[in-house]
This record gives sequence, C-alpha cells and structure tokens, in this order.
Amino acid sequence: MTTTITTARERMLLAKEASRSIALLGDEAKRTALNAIAGAIESASPEIVAANADDLARGRAAGLSESLQDRLRLDAPRVAALAQAVRDIADLPDPVGRVLDERTIADGVALTKVSVPFGVVGSIYEARPNVTVDIAALALRSGNAVVLRGGTAAEQTNAELVRAMRGALAGLGIDPEAIQTVDEFGREGARELMQARGIVDVLVPRGSAQLIETVVTESSVPVIETGAGVVHIVLDATAPLEWSRDIVVNAKVQRPSVCNAVETVLVHRDAAERVIPVVVAGLQERGVVVHGDPAVARLADGVIAASEEDWASEYLSLDIAMRVVDDLDEALDHIRRYSTHHTESIITTDDANAERFLAEVDSAVVMVNASTRFTDGGEFGFGAEVGISTQKLHARGPMGLSELTSTKWLARGSGQVRA
Repeated sequence: MTTTITTARERMLLAKEASRSIALLGDEAKRTALNAIAGAIESASPEIVAANADDLARGRAAGLSESLQDRLRLDAPRVAALAQAVRDIADLPDPVGRVLDERTIADGVALTKVSVPFGVVGSIYEARPNVTVDIAALALRSGNAVVLRGGTAAEQTNAELVRAMRGALAGLGIDPEAIQTVDEFGREGARELMQARGIVDVLVPRGSAQLIETVVTESSVPVIETGAGVVHIVLDATAPLEWSRDIVVNAKVQRPSVCNAVETVLVHRDAAERVIPVVVAGLQERGVVVHGDPAVARLADGVIAASEEDWASEYLSLDIAMRVVDDLDEALDHIRRYSTHHTESIITTDDANAERFLAEVDSAVVMVNASTRFTDGGEFGFGAEVGISTQKLHARGPMGLSELTSTKWLARGSGQVRA
C-alpha cells in the first residue's frame, strides 16, 4: 500500500525504510520482481509513449536542443528495448553475498568479506527517461532502494515509468516505496536529495557537465561522479584506411547525442594525406560538420576552421574536431590536456604503439581498433548501466551491478576475547 507524501524528505525516508526489506530479497525474488517490471513497462507502453509525446512537445516549445530531444524520445521500440534491458538485468548473477575474501585470524576467529547492498541509491539526471528504468532495475537487482530526480523535461514520461514499476512491485507484495521519485518537488527536491546524507547512501548524477559539477560541489551525500565525454580517436601512422573511416563515422554518427560519441580525431602526420580526405568525406556524407586545423582544411573541402574551444567541446551533435599531430607523443599530450577521462581509442597496426596507448592514456576505457560507442553497460554485458564513472574510486567506467554494492566483514567466533 502506498502513502500520500507531502515532502521530498518523506519520500526518501520511505525509501530508506523499504531498503531494509529489499536487501533481504533472495536471488529468485529479485529476478521475479524485475521480470514483472519488464512486463508492466510493456503493458504501459501506450501511456508511456503518449506522456513522452507531451514532454517532447513542451521541450521543443522551450527550445530543448536536438541532442536532448533524442535522449528524451521514447517510441514503442525504445520502450520495448527498456523492458528487454530489465529482463537482461534480471538474468545477471546476483551481485549480493559474493565472498570476496576469507581468512582466520590468530585467535581462531573466522573472517569472511561479502558484498552487500548500499541501501538507498539516488540519481539526478536530465531528459533521459531510460535512466529511470535502468537505475531502478540495477538498484533492485543489487538489493537497493532508489530515489530518482529525472528533471522537468521528462517529468510526465518518468511519472508513467515509475507508476508502472511501483505497480509491478506492489502486485508481488514487495514494498513499492523502494522506487521513489522527487520530480514533483522540482529543484527543491534535487536540493533535498543532495543533502540527504544518512538517508541516501550514494548519489549518481548523469547529464551535462554543469549538472554533474553542481551535484559534486553541493552534495553532502557521497557522489559517484560520471563525466562528460570529450572522447578522442587517434589515427596512427599505420591506421588502415577502411578501419579509420568506418570507426570514426560509427563513433560520431551512430548516436551523436551520447557521451561515448567521438568528439575529436587526431591524425598522425604520416597518415594525413592518405586518411583525411576519405574520413572527412565519410563524415560529411552523413551530415557531420568538420572543425579542422589548417592541415586538415588543406586536405579536405568544406572544413570549418577549428578554434581553441573546439578541442574542449563535447558537441553531442553532428560536429567533430580534427587536427594533425606530428607523432604519438603529441597525440598523447593533446589527450592529457583536453580529455575528460571517459573513452579514447587508437587505430593502428603497430603493436608497440597500441600497447603504449593502452598503458599511458588515463581514461576509464581505452581502446585499440574499435569504436568508442562500445563504452556502454549493455555492450559490456551489464544489462544496462548506472552511468560511466570517470573518477578513480571503487567504480570506474560503465557501472553495473557490482558497483552498486559495498562490502561487509562477517566474523564468526567461539568465545574468543582479545588478549
């Protein structure tokens, strides 16, 4: 049975209370709950799509960018994909109760280190209704309750999604208060969520660099920082022409509004004349505007002169920056200066350069001869992701179930006292 709530804090306290029973659910109970949620989302697809159409109309009227509109949009196939992602999460191994360490100390006390839920996971995000489902499903699978602040742009869509998920839990006799939203409380709800230390155990922001910075600086709740994606691809001297074209075009065009889309391409001078005309033409055929340095502009038509701001830009659109570098050292220097430590890739057949790139680039995901679009929880086999962490604490890169658990030491004795 649900309760009428008047404040965001009351919502979060209910989530805290529900987290205790959620933490005790066994593997099969959590699988059943997630499969019920997937079914409920599919059943509510017409209502979700209709609510989303209203959100999109309001967003367009308010001047919401094309990239955010793309992230906001949920049609019937995308809703079906959300439901399938929940089923995929249900099929993953239970991350709770894993034995991480075992030992017996001198007095014969047996110690076991096991994985346990955090308790209550909070998330603040914008115009991303898929996050509403992904984080709720990952939180429940890992034995956590969740508090969501999804922003005004997707408020009606998120309300329908939360309604469906809570209804599925209630139908199984599982406390629906384990899934909470503070959307209706607006910015005050977000502020209270950031200040809910002792109620919310961890907070994950997803969205613009400005949103993430706000949460990191204003939150008293511990934050797992997800980062903006100024993502690089290096075309080394030995980069195969077809790989260069196909990987760069895919990394930019396949879905330009997401954080793992490439934003800057660095081309080794020895490969420039061979690859730049082909790569630029491939991008332009797909509607991409290339912002290039003079060397790029000399080798390809229709290139806009790049400014200093372009090297630090997360475009999230059909724009890309491109420059020529003298060698791998200069490429690495550029990445160190401008990278947001999200994902970088090198295209090369030189094994030594490949291994050097993997070793020296300090990003959450570093690739050789692959599109940066693979940096994704679903692609990594996590079912979905909480976000892509660019920090260096316990979570880095795409965050799945294990990143939503902490640890506990269990000590079993037989009357021992310490001397």
